[in-house]
Amino acid sequence: MTVKTRFAPSPTGFLHVGGARTALYSWLYARNQGGQFVLRIEDTDLERSTQEAIDAILEGMEWLGLNWEEGPYYQTKRFDRYNQLIDQLLEEGKAYKCYCSKERVDALREQQMANGEKARYDGHCRDGNHDHAEDAPYVVRFKNPTEGKVVFDDHVRGRIEIDNKELDDLIIRRTDGAPTYNFCVVVDDWDMGITQVVRGEDHINNTPRQINIYHALGAPVPEFAHVSMILGDDGAKLSKRHGAVSVMQYRDDGYLQEALLNYLVRLGWSHGDQEIFSLDEMVQLFSLKAINKSASAFNTDKLLWLNQHYMKSLPAERVAEELKWHFENQGIDMTHGPALTDLIPVMAERCQTLKELAASSRYFYEDFAEFDAGAAKKHLRPVAQEALALAQAKLAALTEWNAEAIHRCIQETADELELGMGKVGMPLRVAVTGAGQSPSLDQTILLIGQARSVDRIGKAVEFVASRANS
Repeated sequence: MTVKTRFAPSPTGFLHVGGARTALYSWLYARNQGGQFVLRIEDTDLERSTQEAIDAILEGMEWLGLNWEEGPYYQTKRFDRYNQLIDQLLEEGKAYKCYCSKERVDALREQQMANGEKARYDGHCRDGNHDHAEDAPYVVRFKNPTEGKVVFDDHVRGRIEIDNKELDDLIIRRTDGAPTYNFCVVVDDWDMGITQVVRGEDHINNTPRQINIYHALGAPVPEFAHVSMILGDDGAKLSKRHGAVSVMQYRDDGYLQEALLNYLVRLGWSHGDQEIFSLDEMVQLFSLKAINKSASAFNTDKLLWLNQHYMKSLPAERVAEELKWHFENQGIDMTHGPALTDLIPVMAERCQTLKELAASSRYFYEDFAEFDAGAAKKHLRPVAQEALALAQAKLAALTEWNAEAIHRCIQETADELELGMGKVGMPLRVAVTGAGQSPSLDQTILLIGQARSVDRIGKAVEFVASRANS
């Protein structure tokens, strides 16, 4: 039998971190088993489902690289199939029409809760011998077994048993004729040949009901793996107040796909003490049995650490693909300046996100109108004027523009003026970058370029002279 997994989000919002992790686990298991991965959009909630959310889910999946063999399927396009099977269950006496008004059901549940009982439908219409108008509105309820237990072995949580007496007869078709989620998902997984269902623990209560529907339809029951929720740093359920929860927000904030995938896979799954996994390693090593049943806490610092690791270790060409978007998004003109592939090895040591790297690299591409006030006050003083002028002349005279030659110019300037390197280097750094922080000075000047560096040092000399005369 071919292993088939699926990711089936509801398009009522963006692709969030928890959903992305579920999708990743499903995708990895299919790849590990040489199987197939299906994408299904569960859009039966017509009031809350939006095309914007569908587009966001697809964009998030594509950015993460979680490609699918089948889909995307849409439940709203399969209503005829669901209703055909609901009619079949009605004919077979495995479902029934329920004419109870909303008011009766609400009153029943209020009374049950007041009595300290579990709120559940009482089967009033189960046997069908109640008077009602022929055109009275009705829902269709599944006739859940009243004896025995539902038993299944969950890949994450082990053996789970639920007494059928705990389950009421759930609605499988509303008064408007629309089939409901719990029925649609069973039919979809059956029709699409899903063999393993990986989903959040919030679905555990649905599983026994769905297993009974599989049995009623004569459909094979897939295996289940219910993964725990993700918590924020403070132990509460992950939400917007903990920071970005939309997958594409992480892209916008400067995280690499590789870093987010590596981080997500470790939020509940492990392989020894290993922290860093390539995608090939994840596929090779992943198993459902290795998923931890306890909740995982999201740690932004750990994600930042991973992101910087990938910024430094991935081929510069790969990082540049993502970095280019951040430069464009921040309005930085890359026409005049170093190739991004040359910039990345120099700047990745100093930045944790691509967004930060782009913002910190503007001076390599664009001239600045003024020097940072604090850095200028400290380093662009009259005593620095001679060193700046001499270094400018030496750099302007270079016929070979490389880091070694640039370093030699700076060293010779310090030696000739009998100054420490800091007395030469810091004024030069402020002169060419406009601020007091940058990578190594020879690399910085190299990437800024000869003409632009010489010109900026000249402006610094003029700035120092104007301060001396003021």
